[in-house]
Amino acid sequence: MDLPQKLDSKFRYILVAAKRARQLQAGARPLIQSTEKRLTRVAQAEVVAGLVPFELLAPTAEEEKAKKQKK
Repeated sequence: MDLPQKLDSKFRYILVAAKRARQLQAGARPLIQSTEKRLTRVAQAEVVAGLVPFELLAPTAEEEKAKKQKK
């Protein structure tokens, strides 16, 4: 599977799609037309289509400090 351009890893793709699937299960309306009944598949299709907004946050100073201490 090819990842959407904005996603930097499969792990992030899974996280974004899982959060969107939870929103759909809670009653959010799908952003695409689909005959698929599984909401996880609908969420994946929405993420691949680039319809699910997300934001990559910069690490905090504490996270950077902890990262440096591990090295």
